[in-house]
Amino acid sequence: MTSRYRSPEQHNSLAPRRRTVVKAAAATAVLAGPLAAALPAGAAEAGPAFLHGVASGDPLPDGVLLWTRVTPTAEATPGSGIGRPTEVSWVVARDKALTSIVAKGSTTATAASDHTVKADIRGLEPATDYWFRFSAGGTDSPVARTRTAPAASASVSGLRFGVVSCASWEAGYFASYRHLAARSDLDAWLHLGDYIYEYGSGEYGTRGTVVRQTAPTHEILTLADYRTRHGKYKTDPDLQALHAKAPVIAIWDDHEMANDAWSGGAENHTEGTEGGWAARQAAAKQAYFEWMPVRPAIAGTTYRRLRFGKLADLSLLDLRSFRSEQVKVGNGDVDDPDRTLTGRAQLDWLKAGLKSSDTTWRLVGNSVMISPFAIGSLSADLLKPLAKLLGLPQEGLALNTDQWDGYTDDRRELLAHLRSNAIRNTVFLTGDIHMAWANDVPVDAGTYPLSASAATEFVVTSVTSDNLDDIVKLPEGTVSALASPIIRAANRHVHWVDTDRHGYGILDITADRAQMDYYVLSDKTKQDSSASWARSYRTRTGTQKVERTYDPV
Repeated sequence: MTSRYRSPEQHNSLAPRRRTVVKAAAATAVLAGPLAAALPAGAAEAGPAFLHGVASGDPLPDGVLLWTRVTPTAEATPGSGIGRPTEVSWVVARDKALTSIVAKGSTTATAASDHTVKADIRGLEPATDYWFRFSAGGTDSPVARTRTAPAASASVSGLRFGVVSCASWEAGYFASYRHLAARSDLDAWLHLGDYIYEYGSGEYGTRGTVVRQTAPTHEILTLADYRTRHGKYKTDPDLQALHAKAPVIAIWDDHEMANDAWSGGAENHTEGTEGGWAARQAAAKQAYFEWMPVRPAIAGTTYRRLRFGKLADLSLLDLRSFRSEQVKVGNGDVDDPDRTLTGRAQLDWLKAGLKSSDTTWRLVGNSVMISPFAIGSLSADLLKPLAKLLGLPQEGLALNTDQWDGYTDDRRELLAHLRSNAIRNTVFLTGDIHMAWANDVPVDAGTYPLSASAATEFVVTSVTSDNLDDIVKLPEGTVSALASPIIRAANRHVHWVDTDRHGYGILDITADRAQMDYYVLSDKTKQDSSASWARSYRTRTGTQKVERTYDPV
C-alpha cells in the first residue's frame, strides 16, 4: 500500500480529509524525553502508588467496571514491562466516606497487564450513585464517584451525558474534561474516539508550537509504546478528575491505533519500516483494553450495547476493525457493495438491535460522520447522472472517504432499514472531524428536503485536535464564517457547522426530545481556559429532524 498519501483535492478543499488535518504539524520542535516522562513528579519511590487516577465505565443496572493502574516502584513505569506483582484491593460504598460498603475484593496486578486493574462489580442497585477506592501496600487511591444505569424496565424522566472526542496531548490542555468534571449532573460521559494519538512529538496539530510534550517522543508502534502513551494521557489532572466524577462509555476511532486505520493497515503505517500491521493493531488494542474501563463485547472489538431504562439504548460501533481500505477521492468504488465500513456481522447486529429496541430513543455511538457531505448542490436529475459519470458516490460528491461517504452501500442499507421498519428516534453521536455539526440524516441527499430523513446526527468538535482555523492560522471563527454558508448551501440536511472551535457537548434526553448543547473553550492552549455555551440543537420525538433551540438545558 502507499503510505501517507495526500491528494491535491485534500489540500484544496474547505473541509479536507482528516488526514490533511492530522498532517498539519510543526517542524520546529525536536524533542526528546525519557520513558519516565509518562509519570508525573513525585512518582512512587519505595511503595505502590496510584499515579494514573481511577476510573469507571460501561454502567449497567446492576454493576459497573472499575479501573486503576498501580505503580509498584518508581522504575515500574507504563510500558516498562517490569515491576513486582502487587495485590490491589477495592471497596465500593453508598457514601463518599466509604462507611456503607456494598462490595469489596482484590486481585494481583502484574507486568503482564502493565499493572492495570479492572474489577467488574455486580449486585448493585440501578440508577444509584456509588463511590469506590483502590488500595495497595498501605496506599489508597483517590475516592471516585460512579453511577449505575437505570433498570431495563424503568420509566426514566431524563438522562444527561457529556460527549467528547479527539484529544491531542501536544495541541493543548484538556480543559473540556475539567469543565465536565465540574458538573454534578452527568449520568455518564461518552468518548467517541481518538482518546490518544499515535504520532511522535511535533508531528501532529501543534500549529508550530508543542504546547506540552507527549511520551514517548517517537511515533508509537509497539505494545510498550502504546502503554506508555496511554500512561502519559492518564497523568492529566483534568482527565483524572473527569474519570473520578462519572463513568465513561468509550469507543475507539483510528488514532488509538494509527491514522485512517482499516482492517488491513492504516495511512499512518508503513509495512516496510514499521513492521506488520497485524502486530501493531494487536498491540494497540491490548493497551487500549488494559488502560480503558471498557468491556469488549466480542474479543478485540468495542461494539456493544448499553441500555438506560425505557428511555434510551446506546449501540456503540467499532468502525476500524472490519472496514475495507479507504478509496481515493473521486474513485467510484465508494458505491461498491463488496466494500464495507462495519463488516457484515456488525451491521446485522446494529440493524437487529435498532429494530428490536423498545426504548424511546435509539442512540448510536458512531466514530465517523454518517451524514453525507457534498461539495456541489445540484438538482436531483443532474446530480446522479453526473456522479455516475465521474465515478463519484451518487448521493453527492464525497470529500472524506474515511467517513460513511466512502462506504455508501452500508449507509444505504442501514438507512433503508430504518425507513422500511418505521424505526424512529435514531440519533447518531459522532466525533472524528474536529468540527461541530447538527444534521438530519437524509435517505437521499440529492432530493432533500423533499425526500425523507431517516435519523439525526450530532457531531461534537475536538477537545484539542486542530480544526480549520488552526490549519490556515486565522483567528478563531474566521473560517467558519466563510465556510459554513457554503457547506450548508451544498448540504441541505446540515443545520449548523462550526469549523473552528474546540470544546464538548452535553446530550440531554427526555421522552419528548434529545438535545445537544455545544460548549466551546476560550483557548485550548491555556490550562485555565474558560468554557461558554455556543449553540443548542434538538430533535423532537417522531420527527427525525434537527431544529435549533435558543437555550441550553
